[in-house]
Amino acid sequence: MKVLVAISRILVGVLFIFSGFIKLNDPIGFSYKLQEYFSPDVLNIPFLEPYALLISVFVVVFEVVLGVFLLIGYKPKFTVWSLLLMIVFFTFLTFYAAYFEKVKDCGCFGDFLKLEPWESFGKDVVLLLFILILFFGVKHIKPVFSKLPTTVMALLGFIVSLWFGYHVLMHLPSIDFRAYAIGKNIKEGMTIPDDAPKPIQEYSWKFNVNGEEQVIKTKGAYPDVKGEFVGVETKVIQEGYTPPVVDFSIESEDEDLTTHFLDQDNLVVVISYSLEKIEADGASKLKALQNKARANNYQIIGLTASGTDAKERIREAYNIDFEWYLCDEKALKTVVRSNPGIIEMDKGTVMQKVHWNDIEELEFRRLPISNIYNFNLKTKLDSILELDQKYRDTWDNYDKNFKEQNKIDSLNLIYIEEVIRGNGYPGKSMVGEETSDVAFFVIQHSNKIEKYLQILKGAAVKKELAFDKVAMAEDRFLMSQGKEQIYGTQGIVLNQNHNEENIIWPIKNSKIVDSIRKSVGFETTVEENGKLMFGDDFTFKSYTLKQVKSIEKDNPWIIELLRNIN
Repeated sequence: MKVLVAISRILVGVLFIFSGFIKLNDPIGFSYKLQEYFSPDVLNIPFLEPYALLISVFVVVFEVVLGVFLLIGYKPKFTVWSLLLMIVFFTFLTFYAAYFEKVKDCGCFGDFLKLEPWESFGKDVVLLLFILILFFGVKHIKPVFSKLPTTVMALLGFIVSLWFGYHVLMHLPSIDFRAYAIGKNIKEGMTIPDDAPKPIQEYSWKFNVNGEEQVIKTKGAYPDVKGEFVGVETKVIQEGYTPPVVDFSIESEDEDLTTHFLDQDNLVVVISYSLEKIEADGASKLKALQNKARANNYQIIGLTASGTDAKERIREAYNIDFEWYLCDEKALKTVVRSNPGIIEMDKGTVMQKVHWNDIEELEFRRLPISNIYNFNLKTKLDSILELDQKYRDTWDNYDKNFKEQNKIDSLNLIYIEEVIRGNGYPGKSMVGEETSDVAFFVIQHSNKIEKYLQILKGAAVKKELAFDKVAMAEDRFLMSQGKEQIYGTQGIVLNQNHNEENIIWPIKNSKIVDSIRKSVGFETTVEENGKLMFGDDFTFKSYTLKQVKSIEKDNPWIIELLRNIN
């Protein structure tokens, strides 16, 4: 009996310590499993779900402490009785889950080792046998050390367990066994190998044959039965291959963008499974994170299971403007044990992962703009372009539309200036060729062309912006100063003797202007450009500044118009 007790003492003690520390490494994960057990579909005690985390920490700390107590021989009767009660409860729980097929994984070893329900029940039965040996042979459990060292070690076991649980709650699991651990590739984790085993299902076909119900079981083929078909039931008798990553996606309201973002480099993702439950202290750090990421030319997006209203509330409350995309709540809880939590990915590989308490520890290296393609910024700029042109094609109600467009232009300019301060000019390498001229249009329709003209020229030199756009900005600025333009891109409507006339603003070298236009990328002549602005009946006539100024008294609105002309 002494030998059996000694063997059982070591096996049970080590297993309880190991199992407890695995769960204590991820108490939030174990709390999710407890919530599953407490749910109406399993034990039907949902009133305990809000206390799942507290129960989780208590259970796993107690599990570790009992293992320590058993090995050092501290309070043998209390320890063995506690072990017996605990294993009886868990044996019942695993039997219930297995028999009624309620829970597919008991969570006994967290994400380190997944056990099938009946495997988990079998493990508990074996443990129960060993603990019964300890129960009946408790008199053979003697302290390993004298009373004081034994008491000190028991106390240390409790303190260390409690500290470790608190530490991982305030940070992240020390060892990450999940498919989203640092170094794991999410895209690869979603892939099912070609030779992966397929699930095997059993089909129970019900027929009415001569007034009697007949059930025929097959692996899927429709049976050849002369009778009336009643129905079919299916049962999985062998699970197929399940990839490590399931239910993970990055979706907008309209499309699935998972592949797009998993192909991106230097992507910072803010994870919040529920924006309604987000930690306020963590959310307050997101503005600084957003600024730091963008300052180093990283993309930043959010992932949540919450709806549009919650997203807008968070944006306004914490002054953030990165885009939130949709993902399954359970998947997000698996990605990171923090709300919010942060991961950085390169082409789907998790490079960094932090709890919101440790956001300051994220490392950013300054990236050249040419290395990124900012999808979020591109989307925002595309919407700005639509607003930039909202009323410019509908001047029927001139006074009202003019004022509305001015409001829009002012708001657009505020955003563009913020983008330029943080990232430089948002050109081709950052937002793609089609969107690279949006910032130009916003500047072109403002009174700050002079301030940004050199930035536009620098962007053109770096091939981030087409040279013809710079030419248009330069012409617009010269015209606003009452000077001759260079490229002939700007036109106005003059009122002469109560007759309106469409003209091209005076050009410095009008005789060679078409050659100058061609040299910077224009494909049209001045006259062709005039027809695009004013209609096919337009004929180009070269005006001088003196001629325009002589009739300026009939056009008191001309300077204001120059700032808003399309």
